[in-house]
Amino acid sequence: MKKRSDSDNASEQNPATFEDLIGLGSQSARKSYYPELERKMHELEQERNRYKWLFENALHGIFRADMTGGVLAANPAIARLCGYDSPAQVIDQVRDLATELFVDPGELAAIRQMLLASQRLIGYETRLRCRNGGTVDVAMNILLKQVDGGEIIEAFVADYTERKRARERLQQLNAELEQRVAERTEELLELNEQLRLARDAAHEANKSKDKYLAAASHDLLQPMNAARLLVSTLRERALEGQDGYLIERVHLALEGAEDLLTDLLDISRLDQNAVRPDLAEFSLQSILQPLAAELQPVAASEGLQLRLAPSRLNIRSDSRLLTRILRNFLSNALRYTERGTVLLGVRNRGDRVSIQVWDSGAGIADSKLEDIFCEFHQLPDHHAGERRGVGLGLAIVDRIARVLEHRVEVRSSLGKGSMFAIEVPRVPGQVAAAAPEQLSAPLDSLAGTRVLVVDNDEGVLLSMCALLEQWGCELSVARDCEAALALCVQNGEEGREAAPQLLLADYHLDLGRTGLEVVQALRQQLGTGFPAAMITADRSADTLQLFREQGLPVLPKPVRPGKLRALLTHLLQQTERPR
Repeated sequence: MKKRSDSDNASEQNPATFEDLIGLGSQSARKSYYPELERKMHELEQERNRYKWLFENALHGIFRADMTGGVLAANPAIARLCGYDSPAQVIDQVRDLATELFVDPGELAAIRQMLLASQRLIGYETRLRCRNGGTVDVAMNILLKQVDGGEIIEAFVADYTERKRARERLQQLNAELEQRVAERTEELLELNEQLRLARDAAHEANKSKDKYLAAASHDLLQPMNAARLLVSTLRERALEGQDGYLIERVHLALEGAEDLLTDLLDISRLDQNAVRPDLAEFSLQSILQPLAAELQPVAASEGLQLRLAPSRLNIRSDSRLLTRILRNFLSNALRYTERGTVLLGVRNRGDRVSIQVWDSGAGIADSKLEDIFCEFHQLPDHHAGERRGVGLGLAIVDRIARVLEHRVEVRSSLGKGSMFAIEVPRVPGQVAAAAPEQLSAPLDSLAGTRVLVVDNDEGVLLSMCALLEQWGCELSVARDCEAALALCVQNGEEGREAAPQLLLADYHLDLGRTGLEVVQALRQQLGTGFPAAMITADRSADTLQLFREQGLPVLPKPVRPGKLRALLTHLLQQTERPR
């Protein structure tokens, strides 16, 4: 081991002092620590130069100032920002910080109070004066220092002009946008008001149109009803040669006009939501059997067989609207079937019942299945030169099904036939099987029946008399309630057998009177069970509901002779039942 020298021992016995380190010690000590001191001084000089370079080349302005005096130090960036040639010029000319640097002379005092509270301000926005008399918007970070009893601030300044302009522009854009939104809102409110007025006007126009259509339908159906009855009277006579052919042509023309008018009125009422379903529970057979009886003669005249598969199920629907759907299905099946069979049947599907009409016609292509429910869309049929529909039947079916919330189903195969179905809710339980229907009544079953007809239209009265007298009925006619009562009193004086057995009354009479008043007056005189039926062109739900409440069957105008005969037979059977 190396032995410690005497000099080492001397060092331990006499360690270096602070004076030795700073050069005030002995000559030997100064020589020992001078390199270290020189290195530290060099580092300090480099650090000072670095901070000086950063100070002079900083992008943001930097200055040091006395709170009660002027600028003590400034960098070139602050000089450029405020329009001075050099930092020295800033120091020389800005002697009063409050009045020569800040635009608002009282702002420095406010800054001092904020600095005393927190010692620093970050992102403080203000405006500084420029040498040329202008101003510049800046954002400042400010520090407060206490030096020799005075208050010194050091500030870092960033030019805020572009950012402020952008913010002001954004604020301006927001204000313009708000103004445009307000203007558009006002325009929309005005437009909404115009739309509301237009809607109200359209609603009033629709109401007026509905009233006009109701009045027009009554006025149009009155002469059509009279013509239909007269033509039906002539058709039942054995006319020879060309006369029979001409009457048949007139009959077809009247049927076409009647169907078109009826369909147009129904479409209008459905589109105006004027049709309200009257839902009830009833036997399915109660509508299937009359339909089959009504259309059996039509099928026979076309050389087709109409078959009905009886049902014992109960359903929930509107019997009148559902019957209209099924009648359209059957009419189309008979029209588009050249030979074979049309079947009206039922399939039980749990809580639903599918009422189906099958035919053996030419069928429909898949691409055409949706089109057939459009207005005025027609398919070619085999009845060349005869009356054709106008293409509204299935459009009406589609609208009625939506009103009833029933699903319509169509299946078809070209060359094999089609199936149209309507699906309705089923009611639990069954009814007794219906007896086989009588599809037609004997021609002489009405002979000698005393019928009272009340109508305010002379043409209808003459036509009704001609048809009923041809059926063998004994007619009495009246145009109002008073005349009807007078006839009953007169006939009653001649004997009970001379009194009418049943009443057919038009609903709308003169001077706002109605056929219901006639029914009530006659039942008061002849008994509450006196059979009567209403004839009307009014198809509104309220009117039909009124008839149901009175227990009155209804015949819509134009009256179909087959339905009239069936109704008279039914009423006559009521009078013959023992009480």
